[in-house]
Amino acid sequence: MSGPSLRKLDAHRAIHDGSFIEAKNLTDLLYKLVGEERDKEAMEVADALVEHWELRVITHADSEEQGFYKEVVEKEPKMLETIAMLTRDHDLIRILAERVRGILKKDGVTKEVLESFTGMLIVNEIHSRDEERLLLDHEHDH
Repeated sequence: MSGPSLRKLDAHRAIHDGSFIEAKNLTDLLYKLVGEERDKEAMEVADALVEHWELRVITHADSEEQGFYKEVVEKEPKMLETIAMLTRDHDLIRILAERVRGILKKDGVTKEVLESFTGMLIVNEIHSRDEERLLLDHEHDH
């Protein structure tokens, strides 16, 4: 069974918004450091940022998939396609985080790293609003 904060719109939105704002601020800082050619600091921020995605966002996604999403489908089997779509969003974030880790180890902070972080923000923002709208913002008995 998932925790109560995953089943309540306001609490769930607060989790999404908090982690998004942190990721956005770190991403903005990373772009600034790269623009200023502060490579050492940029690498430190990039490492912290990918760790943020792994520990805050992907861990949250894992929790949703292991509990909340299963509960939704058990109660409403017709939601299976919606859950599959939302799970794919999580998978895209996981793939991008893994890609960033590999590039950072090999080449440091590159244009592709910056673009991947921006892509993660976009996917995460769309996903969070979709999840809230489709699973929490209407009459489901969770």
